[in-house]
Amino acid sequence: MPESKHHLTAEDWLRAGFRALVETGPDALKAEPLARGLGATKGSFYWHFKDVPAFRMRLLGHWQDAAHTALAHAAAASATPTERLHRLAEIIAPEDELHGGTAVDPAIRAWARSNNTVTNVVAEVDAARLAYIRSVLNALALTNPDFARLLYGAYLGMQALSGAPAETDGALSTLTAALLALQEA
Repeated sequence: MPESKHHLTAEDWLRAGFRALVETGPDALKAEPLARGLGATKGSFYWHFKDVPAFRMRLLGHWQDAAHTALAHAAAASATPTERLHRLAEIIAPEDELHGGTAVDPAIRAWARSNNTVTNVVAEVDAARLAYIRSVLNALALTNPDFARLLYGAYLGMQALSGAPAETDGALSTLTAALLALQEA
């Protein structure tokens, strides 16, 4: 056995949890399958987390914090409202491969269908994202309250459709251009 054995961190377990959630679903968020996937013992898991529910809450909290951080960075960026509108995909589906990539949001939403706590967290994140989108659209004088929900719903729907990222990007660019054309009308 090597003298310097790699010790897993809580972050390593969270990354494994996000991958398992994306690949298998919330039933995979258990100590034993995660430990097996990491080549570790369950003891390592319990060193970092009191129990499986605590791990799941930490995972969910990490997703929620990441969503709020993305919104805060977007709001603080020196970009025009039009540029912010074009960058919505970066906020809604960041490409953070260490934490499951763009597939995490749909996986969290699928989990929410069977867990009230997750449902409440998703609703809170959705409300924050919608408020941000509304603020961007208001800055563009696109004040119809339905526009934010339509745009956000389209982004979420595009995540659910299978297809090449270029197809998704193209469709979302078309929708953004259509909204901006309304501004000029």
